[in-house]
Amino acid sequence: MNNLWTDTGYISLNHVNEQLCGDRVEIIGNNEKSLTMVLADGLGSGVKANILSTLTSKIICTMMANGMPIEECVDTIAKTLPVCSVRQVAYSTFTIIRITDNTTAEIIQFDNPNVILLRNGKSVDYPIVSRVIEGKTILESRIPLQLHDVFIAMSDGAIYAGVGKTMNFGWQRENIIEYAERLYDDTLSAKMIASMIVDECNRLYEGEPGDDTTVAAVRIRERTPVNLLMGPPADPRDATKMMTLFFSKEGKKIVCGGTTSQIAANYLHETIVTSLDYGTDPAIPPVGHMKGVDLVTEGVITMSRVVEYAKAFVEGTDLTNLWSVQTDGASQIAQLLFEYATDINFFIGKAINPAHQNPDLPITFGIKIRLVQELSEYLEKMGKQIKVSYF
Repeated sequence: MNNLWTDTGYISLNHVNEQLCGDRVEIIGNNEKSLTMVLADGLGSGVKANILSTLTSKIICTMMANGMPIEECVDTIAKTLPVCSVRQVAYSTFTIIRITDNTTAEIIQFDNPNVILLRNGKSVDYPIVSRVIEGKTILESRIPLQLHDVFIAMSDGAIYAGVGKTMNFGWQRENIIEYAERLYDDTLSAKMIASMIVDECNRLYEGEPGDDTTVAAVRIRERTPVNLLMGPPADPRDATKMMTLFFSKEGKKIVCGGTTSQIAANYLHETIVTSLDYGTDPAIPPVGHMKGVDLVTEGVITMSRVVEYAKAFVEGTDLTNLWSVQTDGASQIAQLLFEYATDINFFIGKAINPAHQNPDLPITFGIKIRLVQELSEYLEKMGKQIKVSYF
């Protein structure tokens, strides 16, 4: 089995005073076999640009994911999107990154800044073949993949960051390469790499982007499973079965909840040592330590915060990513699930905790289950493989 995994992430800044972004990223595929990512940049900004980039990315992504040749995709786009009568330019530019079997990357570029390839943390040149399709100059590349390869695609808002403000000619591609090399760490997720670059663009724009700015990253990494156990089983007799399955899984182990960690401690014949340190967030109960488990935390309060972080992360509303620097239990879970894990296995006990009954929910349905379902949905949007087992 190919043990590589394609991690993708992107983030956009809207043009100042615009509600909608004129850039659009569309991803089709399942990180394991093949994946197609399209970054389209609609001409101008606002509603019109948003519609044009959405059409472009959707059409290309759907066609390419269904195995259509690039000529047909470009031909369809050329016939679908009008050409600007004033500037005689197409209404949307695009970058396509297609990963096949986690062994080969195919990059197709039209009028966006060239994709940056980092290999072992350093920018490398890759072969580019140029050809004209329907009057448009298309750049094509095929690249055999290596572990930790990172591809960075961007709209031209990134290379114009700071024009006339903090810099004369904007932040050139060379500057972005330099910045990405300096930041590089092979544990950073694709989303984090994209966030850091966009954050710097926003700083150069002094918080008022003169253009829609999008950065999308694709990272080739190893598969890393994480297992999370929360809640005692509905039938106490199932505790041993639940623990046996959980502890036999490979990968890191997180145990959430006081009763649950006590059951785990009994199973392992270990003791839990609770930390007196509240970490960086006093609202989150302290973590515990137990041999055989990577992280022991409180249950519902901690997991509610993890869900909040996941929502902000997926929606791209929070550029600060506080969880990435904080040390409390919720932040540590977020780091493991969002950044480290590719495959996440939840082991969820259905016993009802009387303290957590919500009058709005049916008696048998705890807050805990709802949290796990919500978190699973966000993690799937991050491209993680999720499996939930109930006991």
